[in-house]
Amino acid sequence: MRTALSIAGSDSCGGAGIQADIKTMTMNGVYAMSAITALTAQNTTGVRAIQEASPEFLAQQIDAVFEDIFPDAVKIGMVSSSELIRVIAERLRYHKAKNVVVDPVMVATSGSPLMKTDAVQTLIDELLPIAEVITPNIPEAQILSGFTVKNEADMVAAAKAIGETYGCAVLLKGGHNINDANDLLYANGEEILFEGKRINNPNTHGTGCTLSSAVAANLAKGYTLAESVRRAKDYISGALAAMLDLGKGSGPMNHAFDLTSCFVQ
Repeated sequence: MRTALSIAGSDSCGGAGIQADIKTMTMNGVYAMSAITALTAQNTTGVRAIQEASPEFLAQQIDAVFEDIFPDAVKIGMVSSSELIRVIAERLRYHKAKNVVVDPVMVATSGSPLMKTDAVQTLIDELLPIAEVITPNIPEAQILSGFTVKNEADMVAAAKAIGETYGCAVLLKGGHNINDANDLLYANGEEILFEGKRINNPNTHGTGCTLSSAVAANLAKGYTLAESVRRAKDYISGALAAMLDLGKGSGPMNHAFDLTSCFVQ
């Protein structure tokens, strides 16, 4: 069985972060493992508190996984401080990690900031160069590229600038564009537009975590990057279309929308 490691924060309401990653990886057919960067006290309406893991403990988590069950892919999500980012980059280089997917989580769906200001530059310097692909949304891409993104042409320009500057593929998510749900993959000098049908579901908590984890799971199974993205988009569309409605704010998706095991009954 193929394996994948999520390095991310815990979401106490289960819709994003480590919890979403494990659900997504499991539903996409790989064995999921975790290294927790932070505990969060949050629900669908916002983040109340964040308690970081120490750099030493995070390193121990990563080493424990790699030394026993070497992951076929690694997804990196919420990392709020420069110290933790440096530890992740150093340990992944040491272990020669493969298929690294970086979701540059800077702000929660609820609008709550999840990354310290100085950590953004550290992420750029340390994690982007070791990534197979990064998965920014439009606001994050604007920060990483310095470009304003208002249309598809702007998406291409921003993705190209990020990819050529840092030497990684870029999956620029169009979900913040009010007209569509199209995503743009820029890899090896080529652009691929993945058209998506916008699903009228206000419960989008954890969509970024879910998409990046699904991409990582499919890379772990040996699919090409483009095929991994296509499969991941199909999965997240199904999870949104299931129209789960929990919580008072932007609720989670139903990650287990296609779970048909007899153990569910």
